Amino acid sequence: MQNALGILEGRWKMMILSHLFGEAVMRFSDLQRAIPKVSQKMLIQQLRSLENDGVISRTVHPQVPPKVEYQLTELGRSLAPVFLALQDWVALRREPARPHEWQSGGRDRRRS
Repeated sequence: MQNALGILEGRWKMMILSHLFGEAVMRFSDLQRAIPKVSQKMLIQQLRSLENDGVISRTVHPQVPPKVEYQLTELGRSLAPVFLALQDWVALRREPARPHEWQSGGRDRRRS
């Protein structure tokens, strides 16, 4: 269990994997746009770690400018049930939306 958690630990790995589950192949720049809060350095580190663990593959196309693509490996795709279960878990625990009927006669009851 600790080995599995070690592969997935890291602030951005789950976000990276969730985007790769949604797309067959993503370029580095696509991942940067999809996860705007991650720094380039951190994204590179997290991608390398996932690649070293065999979860994603990296393909470099010899062209100018360089084109680097990432996709899930078979091992990475085998995580799909885990991600689906996690999505279900999150959906069950979302806070219900607050009703908009808080106002009575133009006054917001929360302020009274």
